[in-house]
Amino acid sequence: MLQAQRTEKEVPDLESIPKNQYKFNFYLNASHAIYIDGTRGEVHPHTWEIVLHVAKMSSGLVLFNQVEKKVEEFLRRYQSRIINDFEPFTTINPTLENLTEFLLDSLQKELNPLGWMIFMIEVSETPARTYVMSLLD
Repeated sequence: MLQAQRTEKEVPDLESIPKNQYKFNFYLNASHAIYIDGTRGEVHPHTWEIVLHVAKMSSGLVLFNQVEKKVEEFLRRYQSRIINDFEPFTTINPTLENLTEFLLDSLQKELNPLGWMIFMIEVSETPARTYVMSLLD
């Protein structure tokens, strides 16, 4: 029950990624419960740290507030809530790994139309436990 649905990520051409990149940090206070061997564990809170490594794919003035506003708007729906109550986590286990993949896919869709590309994401559920996904080889 509740397995991750892995998808193939579109890998950017390394030549196309600008050498000037940016790192944004965001925080999400939210709870989740993990299924282990088909049994749901206790709901417990985290202050998730989300670090986005991004590149501006078009020239022109860099408006940092565009990225911050889009990401904060997206995360707002999950603030102080239980992640299990939201799609896709009603059907997949809201593990650190699955949450990271979901955030990468979702935030990429939010930022790409603004000319930004996420090439790496780090999500921490504790200061000592971080999962990293990179689109770079």
